[in-house]
Amino acid sequence: MSGIWIFGYGSLIWRPAMAFRTSRVARLAGWTRRFWQGSHDHRGLPHAPGRVVTLVAAPQASCDGLAYLVDRDVVETVFRNLDHREKNGYERHAVRLTFRDGGVVDAIVYIAAVGNHAWLGPAGDEEMVRQICQAAGPSGANIDYLNDLAAALRDLEIKDPHVFRLESMARAFMARQEGGDGHTIRQASSKL
Repeated sequence: MSGIWIFGYGSLIWRPAMAFRTSRVARLAGWTRRFWQGSHDHRGLPHAPGRVVTLVAAPQASCDGLAYLVDRDVVETVFRNLDHREKNGYERHAVRLTFRDGGVVDAIVYIAAVGNHAWLGPAGDEEMVRQICQAAGPSGANIDYLNDLAAALRDLEIKDPHVFRLESMARAFMARQEGGDGHTIRQASSKL
């Protein structure tokens, strides 16, 4: 095929915003999805970053997502747009994917490496949930990112205990906030 595969494991799953020929569910071995990357430009602000996913090396793990086949005649434009979208600490990496329905292919994935300028790293689940529920930026509330990712994974029948645990905890956190003052943190943060 005359094209390049690009692997999406976060917002690219539900909002690819690029021209592609086809998409397929694929698995990347040796990596796991974690809400350890700061978002100062999309789902948070420089003084109050949100949390978004990156991939963290984990030899016994794997990460499922969507692989997009991009035609060579538009790949330069696609990469220019993705480089801008993923500018807050992400870099391109060449990887090998296995498709859910069989087959192996080389692909490009954007990973925010440990120690990049926006790296937040691991934290307790409650701390991450609080930050996600309170952060908002130019692309919207951070909680919407979490909920959209969880919904997209479910639609694709992809299991991710980390994402689903944070989603469940965030739902409980938001319910407590709504009960306390009559409006949600999400509504308040969307006015930032």
